[in-house]
Amino acid sequence: MASIQFKSLRKTFGTVSVVKDISLDVKDGEFLVLLGPSGCGKSTLLRMLAGLETVSGGEIHINERRVDQLPPTDRDIAFVFQSYALYPHMTVRRNIAFPLIMRQHRWWFHLPLIGGFAKRRIERSPEVADLVERTARTLALTDRLDQFPRTLSGGQRQRVALGRAMVRQPQVFLMDEPLSNLDAKLRSSMRAEISKLHQRVGGTFVYVTHDQVEAMTMGSRIALLKDGVVQQLGTPREIYESPANTYVARFIGTPPMNLLHAEIRDGDIRIGEFSQALPHHLRAALPGEFSGSVVVGIRPNRFALASNSQPALGGTVSLIEHVGSESLAAVSLRATRTANDEEGATPNEVMVVLPGYCSLAAGEPVALHVDLSEAVLFSEQTGQNLAFSAPNAATH
Repeated sequence: MASIQFKSLRKTFGTVSVVKDISLDVKDGEFLVLLGPSGCGKSTLLRMLAGLETVSGGEIHINERRVDQLPPTDRDIAFVFQSYALYPHMTVRRNIAFPLIMRQHRWWFHLPLIGGFAKRRIERSPEVADLVERTARTLALTDRLDQFPRTLSGGQRQRVALGRAMVRQPQVFLMDEPLSNLDAKLRSSMRAEISKLHQRVGGTFVYVTHDQVEAMTMGSRIALLKDGVVQQLGTPREIYESPANTYVARFIGTPPMNLLHAEIRDGDIRIGEFSQALPHHLRAALPGEFSGSVVVGIRPNRFALASNSQPALGGTVSLIEHVGSESLAAVSLRATRTANDEEGATPNEVMVVLPGYCSLAAGEPVALHVDLSEAVLFSEQTGQNLAFSAPNAATH
């Protein structure tokens, strides 16, 4: 196992800055997920750690040893690629054993007869054969060892790629969107496989994905990136419950957090037609006797259909989707401004999760009660979570 440190790491391609002064520590045995949209720099960061991209500035340390000037072979890492990168002319057994064979590589391995004999001898040696067999058992590939990759399913090929990484027993496992080529059902089962693998081998994993479900279910911590900058580093629960800014709030969650303009006056919060006393945790997030405009973040499951006696937000259902145990409703609010500046976003529309098979229909008027017990306040000017800078707020 190994700890990893990125110190003021930078990467530029010509005049384009892709990774901008990133500093973070990966703990020994941790499963860190680098999460973000395409082009945010997450894969470039992983490739710099692997030695597949040069570093424009800063340092990379593995187990307190600086490695950014070392070739990939000297970093003791294993890389699992998105495309599997299996050798089609080799059996599963040879694909898994290949890193062990190459450890004993000699120039004459390229000679057809002599090289082939030498590789088979290494592959059949007791220590290599035993390690390949144990790795195959771990990944449920024992009955596939003598098959070729073309005969395997996508999930089986991904397990072979994992086996080839495991057999080296590296300090660090690097994975670059390894599940993106699989269908939804297979992705779910492979997420569980990789999580179990991490628990069994106990290595340090750095995993790149744009899929927040993968990040939330697999990572012990998540680093969410945007434009080459880490927006927030924390556990899945921390990032979900206390997003550092409106970008994180909108990225994490399915559907994502709703962002609404609100007014704080005399200890009350007013969101359009809805008004109530400010909950204690929101009051603690504000500096002193704050009064003015904020952005309030509310998760879709914190809305409910209002009774006649409850304060409510009025609006019209614009879309309803039934997904079995719950219903997703898009509601266009009547007297409230949303703070969603995403391209193509519908103005004044919030997403609401309602339990069961809801009878609402598109075009129907609706009144929504708002539960603020888990709401988050953001600065209207900067988009930053106000709780992170409040002197009387909990440390995040």
